[in-house]
Amino acid sequence: MSDSIRIGIVDDHPLLRQGVAAALKRIADFEVVEQGGSAEEAECIAAEYRPDVMLMDVHMPGDSFSAVRAIVLANPAIKVLMLTVSESEDDAYAALEAGAKGYVLKGVSGPELAQAIRNVAMGQTFITPGFAGKLISNLQKHNEDEKTVDELTHREEQIIREVANGLTNREVADKLSLSEKTVKHYMTSIMQKLQVRNRVEAVTAVMEYWRNRHSAHIRQQLSGQRGSGASSFGTD
Repeated sequence: MSDSIRIGIVDDHPLLRQGVAAALKRIADFEVVEQGGSAEEAECIAAEYRPDVMLMDVHMPGDSFSAVRAIVLANPAIKVLMLTVSESEDDAYAALEAGAKGYVLKGVSGPELAQAIRNVAMGQTFITPGFAGKLISNLQKHNEDEKTVDELTHREEQIIREVANGLTNREVADKLSLSEKTVKHYMTSIMQKLQVRNRVEAVTAVMEYWRNRHSAHIRQQLSGQRGSGASSFGTD
C-alpha cells in the first residue's frame, strides 16, 4: 500500500455520500478515488480502481452482501468497511461473514471514521464500540446451546443433517444403510440431548448451531476487541 489510502465510497444517498467524501478529502493521507450508489457500482469501482478501502452501505439497490463477497474474492487486497444506519445484528453478521473487515454506524465522528478506515486498511477489523458490545453479549447467549449440540455423536449429527434436508426416517435409513428403527432410536437420543420436544425443534436448534459455528471467526474477532478494550482488533 502506498502512503496514501485510496478510498471508494458507495451509498445510495448522494448528499450523505458527498458529505463523507468531502470530509475524507480534507485528510492528508486519504484519497477518494470514486463514488457510486449501488451494489453493482461497488463491484465496478473495486474492479476498475482497486481502492485500498471500500466504504459501503448495507441497504442500497442490489445485494450489498453479495457484492462484498464478490469484491473480496476477486480483490483480496481491498478491505471493505460497512458504513450504515443499520443496527441489525443479522446485517452485521452477514456483512462480516461475506468478508467485510468493519461495521461502522452512521453518526460516527469524523476522527472515529478516519481511525476505522486506517485500521481496516491495515487488515484489522473495526466495529463501532457500543455496537460491538451488543454483538458480544448476544453471541455469548448462544454458547450453552452450542455446547449442547456438541454432545451429538458423528452419527447423530449425520442423521439430523439429513432430517434438516427434509428426509423422512425411512429415507434417512435407506440413504445411510440403517434400519428405520435405528434411525428412530437416534432421533430420540438427539431430541433428549437437545432438550427439544419434536423433530422441528431439533432441526431448528441444529440449524442455529451451524449458523453460529459458521460465524466462529466473528466471535474470535469480537473477543479480541473486548480483551483489548479498544475499538479495533489487533495491534499495530
